[in-house]
Amino acid sequence: MNPVLPDVLTPGLDLVVCGTAPGTRSARDQAYYAHPHNEFWRMMHLGGVTPRRFDPSEYPDLPRYGVGLTDICKHVFGADSDLARSDFDAAGLSERIGMVAPAILAFNGKLAAKRFFGRDRIAYGFQQEVIGSTRIFVAPSTSKLARRYWDESLWLELLKAAGF
Repeated sequence: MNPVLPDVLTPGLDLVVCGTAPGTRSARDQAYYAHPHNEFWRMMHLGGVTPRRFDPSEYPDLPRYGVGLTDICKHVFGADSDLARSDFDAAGLSERIGMVAPAILAFNGKLAAKRFFGRDRIAYGFQQEVIGSTRIFVAPSTSKLARRYWDESLWLELLKAAGF
């Protein structure tokens, strides 16, 4: 089975952002964070990663700026509430991250992090656990569906820690 969106992972990245699963719009458009109300691309520009706000279709260019993309659920799409526990592949994510060894893996939202760590409670920010030499950060979801948890200061903290 092919992934909904391909990984954007190369060795030596400063940051890999891991979402839960592509949303319906991203799956349709075949581009990460494609919904116009998603804050991801605005944060990449605001945080100094990209020289301008990228269009979601430009996602393959992110490694030039030190950033990669993946999801913990590679073969399904939709809202978090539509996902089954069996859709989450923590072992596969850990293996992919171990192979490219970015400086930081950031979860875009708590659900992906909770399923990765196998626990019901998780705090925003850096975690004690690592994958090899990769530090792990949990950021609020950039999705419009999670707007009540939005805090761009955590994204700016993450991007500063990643060297942007």
